[in-house]
Amino acid sequence: MKKQVLFICTHNSARSQMAEGLLRSLYGNYYEAYSAGTEPSNINSYATRVMAEIGIDISMQHSKSMEKFRGMEFDYVVTVCDHAKEVCPFFPNAKKYLHKNFHEPSLEGSKEEILEFFRSIRNEIKEYIKATFDIEYVLGR
Repeated sequence: MKKQVLFICTHNSARSQMAEGLLRSLYGNYYEAYSAGTEPSNINSYATRVMAEIGIDISMQHSKSMEKFRGMEFDYVVTVCDHAKEVCPFFPNAKKYLHKNFHEPSLEGSKEEILEFFRSIRNEIKEYIKATFDIEYVLGR
């Protein structure tokens, strides 16, 4: 049975969406990935674009509220920004909480500068997922 993972950030527009797509792509045989926001909005088009650059399509994902996942059991609830960690409600059915703050992608600068920043965040999230969830699976946690 796959382990259940919920990624949470403020708007569920970039960081948590990228994390969901990355975990599904890298370790989808072992984990079921979800994402949500404390204040959901819309998926950022830059996030969709930089994920497509590495062959991961998140264009069909949509922004969701944490309320959608109330009552679900999760092996991991992962906050990917400090704000979400501060306001994230307790999920009584979560086995383990993790936190890693990733900077909020900036929408200031030229189009290429914005894309570079989103790529940088995507790559940081990818490395975190590889380091955290590959080890978790291998050790059977």
